[in-house]
This record gives sequence, C-alpha cells and structure tokens, in this order.
Amino acid sequence: MARKVLAVEDDRNISDLIRMYLEKEGFEVTTAFDGGTAVEKFREIQPDIVLLDIMLPVMDGWGVLKKIRETAKTPVIMLTAKGEVSDRISGLEMGADDYIVKPFEMKELIARINAVLRRTEIPDDTRKRLVFDKLIIDLDSYELTVDGKKVDTPPKELELLYHLAATPNRVYTRNQLLDEVWGFDYFGDSRTVDVHIKRLREKIENISDQWALKTVWGVGYKFEVASPGGKVS
Repeated sequence: MARKVLAVEDDRNISDLIRMYLEKEGFEVTTAFDGGTAVEKFREIQPDIVLLDIMLPVMDGWGVLKKIRETAKTPVIMLTAKGEVSDRISGLEMGADDYIVKPFEMKELIARINAVLRRTEIPDDTRKRLVFDKLIIDLDSYELTVDGKKVDTPPKELELLYHLAATPNRVYTRNQLLDEVWGFDYFGDSRTVDVHIKRLREKIENISDQWALKTVWGVGYKFEVASPGGKVS
C-alpha cells in the first residue's frame, strides 16, 4: 500500500514539484495550500507523514503543527525559508520530527522522508517497554508515564529517552545519539540533541532519586541509575 503524504505548501510551483517527485517514488500525495485546509485534510486522509511549510495563509505552520499534535503523533517535516537556529529549535520543541531549509534538493527531501518513516516504525513483534522508579517508557504505545501520570511527549523525545535508558549509565556523545536515534542520514546538527534533552528534563527531572538524566560535560549524556540501596547524586 502506498504511503500517504500530506504536502502543505502555498507556493504552487514548489507544491507541484514535490507532488511529481514523490509520486515517482511511489507515494500517494495530497496537497494543501493554506493552514486551515491542511488541518481538514489531515483529519480526512490520516497521512503517514506531513510536509509542512511555516509561512502559510489562514493558519501558519506552527498553528497546524499544534493542531496535529493535539490528536496525533504523525511524523512532521517542517519546510522553511528561515534557517535561523531559533526557528529550527521552535519546530523541534513543538514536536516536529525534522526540518529542511529552502531551497532544497528533491533527493534530500526524499531521503529525509524515508529516514523519518524508518525511525517511526516499530515491528509489531517487538516489545519496547522500560520500567524504573516512578517512570515507564513505553515505545510500543509511545507513552511516557511519570509518577503515575501519562505525560504528552513528542515521538523523538521518547525515542531519545528510551535509547539512553535502555543502556543505563552508558555515556553517549551527541553524534552517537544523532546516528543511533535520528539515523545516519539525518542532516541536522548536534544542538538538536540538546533541545530534546532540555525538553525531557522539564518532564522528568527530580521525580526520583533512583535515576537521572545526566550531562557528562565535554562528552554527552547518560541515563544514570543508582546501584542497589544507593541514590543518584
């Protein structure tokens, strides 16, 4: 079955180009030229992935992303003419899975789409659930439970936390995390990891003295777990 892509782009020439290239790659493409229509079509077709421009009429890309994240964890790649770090960070913090700055090559866009789809797929026969004191990281249902309460968490944040917690006390560099969580063909930079760690800490910090998300200065990050009878410092 063809993968469904919702391409939200108000520039008709770019939209037509995206449709043409993606259909050649076997995707089923639906287009929208403004934010309001994008939200309607998202609910109607339930796409496998969304390509979302930021500068849109009716409702901008940030507004569309917020609406999507209210009900779904569908992967979203932001398309933006703004290359500033602050804009990239805003998208990642709001739950975008990736971003690509215009102008871009269609081959790069297709590579990113395939990479994001690979990262968000989990085989049905795989059980991915980690349990710690007051913390459950469930990658099967993409749910994070902190102190008995489910906490809304974007997919990439949850995948990062799971990856760190699956090998407690192991130190990962930022580049290792980019390779192993985002994928070797990810085109971002190491600050992406810092953004996600910051957001995770806002959700789980100081919940338990049995584990902690730690910065190893000059190296990277680790999920530290206390030895039996001990506490993390």
